[in-house]
Amino acid sequence: MTQTLHTLVIGGGQAGIATSTHLQKQGVPHLLLERARLAERWRSERWDSLVANGPAWHDRFPDAEFRDTAPDAFAPKESVASYFQTFAESRDLPVRTGVEVTGLTREGDLFLAQTSDGPVAARNVVVATGPFQKPVIPTTISDPGITQLHSNAYRNPAQLPEGAILVVGAGSSGAQIAEELVRAGRRVYLSIGPHDRPPRRYRGHDFVWWLGKLGKWDMKTPTPGTEHVTIAVSGAYGGHTMDFRRLASLGVTLLGRAGEYRDGALHFAPDLAANIAAGDRNYLSVLDEADAFATAQGLDLPPDPGARDLLPLPPEVADPILTLDLRAAGISTVIWATGFKLDFDWIDLDIFRPDGRPRHVEGVVEEVPGLYFVGLPWLSCRGSSFIWGAWRDAERLAAHIARR
Repeated sequence: MTQTLHTLVIGGGQAGIATSTHLQKQGVPHLLLERARLAERWRSERWDSLVANGPAWHDRFPDAEFRDTAPDAFAPKESVASYFQTFAESRDLPVRTGVEVTGLTREGDLFLAQTSDGPVAARNVVVATGPFQKPVIPTTISDPGITQLHSNAYRNPAQLPEGAILVVGAGSSGAQIAEELVRAGRRVYLSIGPHDRPPRRYRGHDFVWWLGKLGKWDMKTPTPGTEHVTIAVSGAYGGHTMDFRRLASLGVTLLGRAGEYRDGALHFAPDLAANIAAGDRNYLSVLDEADAFATAQGLDLPPDPGARDLLPLPPEVADPILTLDLRAAGISTVIWATGFKLDFDWIDLDIFRPDGRPRHVEGVVEEVPGLYFVGLPWLSCRGSSFIWGAWRDAERLAAHIARR
C-alpha cells in the first residue's frame, strides 16, 4: 500500500534536519526518511580524530548551541552527530531512520518514491542528501600490493600497513590526514593541487568571522576559475592555519598534482611551486582585505604582524619530484582525498545538467513544481553547504512549500 504525504524530505543530515524543522515551524505535514541513522556520514564515513572545520559558535544551527564544546573550540565528529540527533529529538521531528529511497519518479501531480519500506507518494519532495555522495578516485593504480582507500574509508594511522603513505589531495581532508600521519611517525608524501588556504585566526578573530564581515559567505557564484579549488583549513589540534611549508618541516614530502600511473610509477604535474604560490596569494589577500575592513570600520583589533611571516620553502618546490616509483619509495598505501561527486541516479526526472548537477534556482526546480534541493554547494550562496547555510536555505524553501 502506498503511503501519501504532503511533503517528503530525503536525507537526515544537516540539510534534512534543518528542512524538517522549518517545515514544522510552517505547520507543513511531512516525513523525513534517512537510509541509516541521523547524521550517518559524520558517524561512519569520517576518520576518528575529525573535528569540525569551524568553531562551535559558527558551525551550528542558530536555534541551538553545542552542549559539550566551548564556543571557540572545534566539535569532534561524535559531538556533531549527537548535536543533530539531540536537536531532532528535542523538537520531535517526524523522522524515520533505516529507510533508503531507491527511486523517485513523477506520476501526475504527485511524486512517487520507491523505498526499502514500500512506496511513498508526496505532493512535494525535498532532496537533502548532501554533496558527499560518491567518492572520486581519479587515477587507477594497478598494483595489488599497494593498499588504496578513499578518505571516507580512512580511520586512523594504526589501520594502515607498515610503510610510507601517499596522500593525494590538498583540501581540508588530505592536509589533515597527512598531518595526523606524520605526527604518528609515518613517512608521508602529499600531492597538492590548486587550493585556497585562509588564516585560521587573524587579529583576534577566526577566519569564518572575517568571511562574514567581508561578505564572502553571501557570494552568489564562485570567482571564475575557482569552482573546483579546494580549501585547506583545519580545526585539528586546537585549530591552526594549514601551511604546507609547516607540513614539510614536520617531514612531509610535497608533490604536485597527481597524474598518470604506469609501469609502477605515479607521475606528477610540474605545478607544485605554482600551487603553493597561489595558496600564499589567497592567504595574504584575506589578510589584506581584513586590514582594509578594520581600518575602514575603525575597529580596534590587535595587530598581527607575525601572520605575514612565511616559513622557507622546502627544496622539492624548486626541484619537484615528477615521477615516483611507489615500490622503490616504500609506499604501501595511497589515500585518495580527492573529493566526491553527486549521485542522483535514483531520480528518474529530466532535470540534470551534463555534470550531474540538478537544474534549479536557489534550490527550487522550476520545471518540476514541488521538487527542491537543499544542502548543495552554492545552492544560493557560498555558505549553502555549511550547517548554518543549509538552515537559512531550508527556511526559505519551507516557506515556498507552505505557499504551495
